[in-house]
Amino acid sequence: MNPIVQKSGLSVVGLLVAGGCALGPAVAAQAAPAPATPSSSSQTGRSAERVLDVDYQAQPNFFYCGPAATRIALSAQGKALSQDEVAKLLGTTEAGTPSALDTTRVLNELTGGHYRTTEIRDSVARPDQVEQLRRDVLAAIDAGRPVVANIKGTTVDTDGNPHSYEGGHYLTLVGYRDGGDLVRVADPADPALGEYWMTLPKVANWIAERGYSS
Repeated sequence: MNPIVQKSGLSVVGLLVAGGCALGPAVAAQAAPAPATPSSSSQTGRSAERVLDVDYQAQPNFFYCGPAATRIALSAQGKALSQDEVAKLLGTTEAGTPSALDTTRVLNELTGGHYRTTEIRDSVARPDQVEQLRRDVLAAIDAGRPVVANIKGTTVDTDGNPHSYEGGHYLTLVGYRDGGDLVRVADPADPALGEYWMTLPKVANWIAERGYSS
């Protein structure tokens, strides 16, 4: 049985576990601090950096992380949809958005079909899975496509701020630097920060047992 399709005990299509969303108090949609401006247009060498210009909005409730993250990705590609419109397309309910298969499907419906779903089946990302994520992030960002990731667990960004989503969450990868060693995260559940940098292995381990659309 392909775990990207079904896990025993789940009645929804999902990546190993249901997609889920951030737990905790609902936050009002609002603008985050302005995203970092790309410091380099060169894509050669380990110092290459690119951050896409996105229209950030926080999720307005505890279960809209999937629509919010997908909407952020769409905004970089000139698609102006509301979170409610995206939620309807994703099939989001109060139980969340089922899986990265759904974010890939909707992104392809609206942007021309260049996204694909990649699953990290292991509980901890293997080195080859980390490198696959690097390649996928660089290729997608270079093509102007933010990556939507289905994550769970707790990790720390480069400034030492913890981010904990034990019930599962969706967020958007909008840039990279140092050849992909660092990834720029747009987090719809954290309007106080909006965006932050995280090391590639931490992002990969956050995605472990779930998947991403790139």
